[in-house]
Amino acid sequence: MANKESRLVYSTDAGRIKENAIEQIAETDGVLRIRRETKGRKGKGVTTVSGFGLPDSELKALAKHLKQKCSTGGTVKEGVIEIQGDHRDTLKAELEKLGHKVKLAGG
Repeated sequence: MANKESRLVYSTDAGRIKENAIEQIAETDGVLRIRRETKGRKGKGVTTVSGFGLPDSELKALAKHLKQKCSTGGTVKEGVIEIQGDHRDTLKAELEKLGHKVKLAGG
């Protein structure tokens, strides 16, 4: 008894099945914003870089390059690169060297 409304959501071979596997690229104004955040991180500061219009694979490669320049850890979450610590000046210089338009946002 097959239901027309049912669909496959998980497979033991491939894991969770996504309906739309196409990467969506967010539209931006072309300016990268660098800010320092501590909210929700128990007082630990991270530097976030947002405003990219890149697919996830290129964003992860750029994040790896920036983490190596800052000699620290970090991650990519929802199109935003998070670098551990306060590295605003280093990130601004490196991103401008790579040809991006950069603004320091926040305090």
